Amino acid sequence: MQSPSQPFAPQPDRVAFDRGELASILSVYGRMVAAGEWRDYAMAFLSDVAVFSIFRHAAETPIYRVEKRPKLRQAQGIYAVIAMDGRILKRGHDLAQVLRVFDRKLIRAVDHPR
Repeated sequence: MQSPSQPFAPQPDRVAFDRGELASILSVYGRMVAAGEWRDYAMAFLSDVAVFSIFRHAAETPIYRVEKRPKLRQAQGIYAVIAMDGRILKRGHDLAQVLRVFDRKLIRAVDHPR
């Protein structure tokens, strides 16, 4: 149970995004919401992975997942962006670089009005 003074204190048996990582993810998320592409998100903090799921509509499966897997730090990279169909769109050690996969989608969203 979390104390009232620390409502989001990390739990030692769970992987979580730190404040800077979450700020980077929410910055991209905010731009895509403003462009009308995304509408909702959810977060899950499990024993081996932290997941930020992105939804186009609230009542569907996520269209993208941003994952943090510390066990892959020495291998492919700790961060990954995964599409709805399970394809890994980008993987790496630098979250900002991995999140750039959404830059192309943001340009398309702005260039092609609905």
